[in-house]
Amino acid sequence: MQHETHAFLLRTAELLHRHGTPSYRLEGVMSKVAESLHVRGTFLYTPTALVVSLDAGADERTYLRRVDSGDIDITKVLAFDAALEDLESGHISLSEATARLEAAATAPPAFNLPVSLLAAAIACAGVAVIFGGNIIDTIVAGLFGCVIAWVTTLYQRSFAQRGWLEPVLGFTAAIAAVVIGQWLPVNDKLITLAALILPIPGLTLTIALTELASGHLSSGSARLAGATVTLFTLVVGVAIAWRLSSVWAQPVRPAMDALPGWCLWVAVILTPLAFAVVFKAPMSQWPAILLVVVSGFVASRLVGSVAGPQVAAFVGALVVGCCSNIYARMLNRPAMVPQTPGLMILVPGSIGYKSLTAMVESNTIRGVELAFSMSIVGVALVGGLLLANQIISPKRIL
Repeated sequence: MQHETHAFLLRTAELLHRHGTPSYRLEGVMSKVAESLHVRGTFLYTPTALVVSLDAGADERTYLRRVDSGDIDITKVLAFDAALEDLESGHISLSEATARLEAAATAPPAFNLPVSLLAAAIACAGVAVIFGGNIIDTIVAGLFGCVIAWVTTLYQRSFAQRGWLEPVLGFTAAIAAVVIGQWLPVNDKLITLAALILPIPGLTLTIALTELASGHLSSGSARLAGATVTLFTLVVGVAIAWRLSSVWAQPVRPAMDALPGWCLWVAVILTPLAFAVVFKAPMSQWPAILLVVVSGFVASRLVGSVAGPQVAAFVGALVVGCCSNIYARMLNRPAMVPQTPGLMILVPGSIGYKSLTAMVESNTIRGVELAFSMSIVGVALVGGLLLANQIISPKRIL
């Protein structure tokens, strides 16, 4: 029985780890599950490893697992959460819970590849609109985003060595945008940023800062280092493309008129739904995700026009966090379901990208200003989320 219980706890931790659960949630929920099984457990999480100590005294066993942290899959997290809840309440046995976890883990993706690529295109196009692009900027960014998502999917399915994809994506997106800019009235820098919005690790950076603020220093430090390296390698690819193109590229043609104001609100509605598909959230959760994301965006915009981007990020994260916790209490589902897409609109990854590209263009003072702004915005987001948990407890750990 002890062996079966230990195997179940290890497998559960691996699955939650693999599908994007941050350390402050994973360690909490695993401690709760272990307690419900009358096992004394200690769990240490980093983005590439799990250390689990179970029982105490002469019966204590320590396990080490090498597990890569994968992409967030909300559908699988919901299934894991439901199985664990039924186990804790005694509605199912340990063997039944194990079977349900394995069935959820091996289930096919919530959306097929064409739908996922379309969602990536809509997300990148929506970001281009939010950043102030014209109609051609929006179309080109959407097409680039679709191609980048397709290449990323092929890369994830292969066994290629990690680390080379990000600079290739950055170089390809930047050089293609410059080439198109020789023929069409587009903003090649805006297109490059919008097209790379999914690989830019803004969400990872925010999660890392949250882990550090919550006292999960090992996981937070590792995740922060990983996000920083990913951002640097993306910008290196962009920088090489800009240096090469500066030899032959002509000045950018005059840009077209900006899109009308109502297009921004269309983008604000469609972009969260696209992110919901990117994070594999089931359609039943889309209304809640849309409500949370739009609420956070509107609050951020209203406050930002008066108090600046740092206060806007804090208020936006506070609204997203409170709304997500209300959702968790009312529907008895993990707060991370609407919170993860909600943060994608607020995360400071684009500011970090602009900071590094400004330094590449020898605009050091502007680059340092943007880097400092990114740090303050990231801390403001974390502060908003932590305060939201104090104002309205989510009642659930995931």
